[in-house]
Amino acid sequence: MEKSKTVFITRVAILSAAAFALNYIEFPVPLFPAFLQLDFSDIPALVGAFAIGPLAGVVIEFIKNILHLIFKWNIGSPVGELANFIVGIALVGTAGYIYKKKKTKQNAIKAMTIGILVMAAAGGIMNYFLLLPFYSRFMPIESIIQMGAVVNERITSLKDLVIYAIIPFNIFKGLIISVVTALLYKKLSPIIHK
Repeated sequence: MEKSKTVFITRVAILSAAAFALNYIEFPVPLFPAFLQLDFSDIPALVGAFAIGPLAGVVIEFIKNILHLIFKWNIGSPVGELANFIVGIALVGTAGYIYKKKKTKQNAIKAMTIGILVMAAAGGIMNYFLLLPFYSRFMPIESIIQMGAVVNERITSLKDLVIYAIIPFNIFKGLIISVVTALLYKKLSPIIHK
């Protein structure tokens, strides 16, 4: 029992460190507002959720975001980290839970697809009701909406921002994370299980 706890903690720590490092490599995507940055830090969490279990994926997301909050504090902190955590656990927790029930390639694709949809829905709902209203304490909501309008003229309200930017961005990000994870998982799984 003690050995399995140690193995779990070690695997989660290594994947959390990888996720934290990947969190520093972020860039804007031209079709979305500049404040929506694409990074690959959810890949180690999704790999962990598939290899170790959904709880591991959620813990990796938590550790990554706590470390990011500590080492990269900025004007939007902790809203950015909270947003990253919410959409991250929506994808990773959902996909990991579904995959755990039946570990096949077909079920992995199903798990990631459902995870992406849950991620998009969670991101949309949380941004509309909690995250963007809270962030508006640091920057006027009109300015945030204007950042969206720069890339999409249909964005004229908070609702439009969520529908035309937040939800599509999370679907795009989820697809990228899932495709990369699918390509890497079989190569990384034997290393994680050693």
